[in-house]
Amino acid sequence: MIVGQDRAVEQFATAWAARKLHHAWLLAGPKGVGKASFAHAAARRVLAEAAGPPFDLSGFDSPDDHPMVRLIEAGSHPDMRWLERLTNEKTGNLARNISVDQVRGLGELFDLSPAMSDWRVAVIDTVDELEASGANALLKMLEEPPPNSLFFLVSHAPGRLLPTIRSRCRRLDFPKLDDDAMTSILVHHAPALSATERQRIISMSFGSAGRAFAFAELGLAKLEESALAILRQGDPTNARRSDLASELGKKGAADRYAAFLDLAPSLIAREARRLDGSSREWALDAYAKARELAAIAPRLSLDPAATVFQIGGILASVTLPGT
Repeated sequence: MIVGQDRAVEQFATAWAARKLHHAWLLAGPKGVGKASFAHAAARRVLAEAAGPPFDLSGFDSPDDHPMVRLIEAGSHPDMRWLERLTNEKTGNLARNISVDQVRGLGELFDLSPAMSDWRVAVIDTVDELEASGANALLKMLEEPPPNSLFFLVSHAPGRLLPTIRSRCRRLDFPKLDDDAMTSILVHHAPALSATERQRIISMSFGSAGRAFAFAELGLAKLEESALAILRQGDPTNARRSDLASELGKKGAADRYAAFLDLAPSLIAREARRLDGSSREWALDAYAKARELAAIAPRLSLDPAATVFQIGGILASVTLPGT
C-alpha cells in the first residue's frame, strides 16, 4: 500500500485500467517518499493482472499469493528487471554508478517476446545514478520502445537528467509526506515506538519515510543532536566535527554515514527558514555546498571521515561565517 501519494497512484491506476499507458514514467521527488515503493507496486499490479489468474482488488493492490507476485518478490520474474547500483564483491561498497552494461542488459528483456503475458517492466532506481554512457543507452530504448513495455525511472533530482530523457517520460511528482501519512507509516512499520518517540522522529524527518526509518533503526537522534550543536553553536576548536568524523568514519558505520549525508543539508535548510537577512544568505549558501558535497561523496567514493569533517565545517559556517 502506498501511503500519502494518492494523486500519483490515481493517475497511474487510471491509465492502466484504460490500458492507455505512456511507456516511460519519471517518478520525481525527494528521497524516501515512496517512489521506489510505487514502482514496485505498479510492476506487481501490471504483471499480475496481465498474466492472470484474475483477482478482485481495486486500485493499486495485488495479492501476495498471486503466482506472478511471488515471482516478482523472489526476483525471478522473467518479464521484469530492477536496475540499481551493484555491490563490489571485494570491498562490499556500492558502485559509483549504474553501469552502461547494466542498461544494455535490458536488451535481454526487450529483444525477446514476453514470457508470462504481453507486458514487460523495467525499473531504474535511481536514474540519477546512470553513468553518462548508460544514460545515452537508455535514451535509445526510450526513443524506440517495444510494444507493451513500461519503464519506471526513479529520480531524486530530475532537473539533472538529460532533457531528452525527461521529454520522453510522463512525470509523476511525489511531494514530501505530511505528518498524518508519516504517522500511519511509522505505526505500521515501527510499532514498538512510543508516541513521543514517533513524533520526534517525524519532526526530524522532513516528510521522508525513508529518513524516518533510518532514525528509528539506526538510532540517529544523537547524530542529529551532534550536528545541530555544530550548526547552532559553531565549532571553533574543530573538536565537535572531529568527533563526528571519527564516529562516522569507522568500519561498520556506512549506514549512519549515508544517513548523515542525507540529514545535514536538511538541517541547514530548516535552520535557514528561521533566519533572515545576511544570516539567511549564509545559511542558503551553506545548504547548497552541503547538498552538493553530500551528492558527490558517494559517487566519487570520497573518504567518509574527511567528508564528514568538511560538512561539519559547512554546518559551523552557518553560525560563524568564515569558519
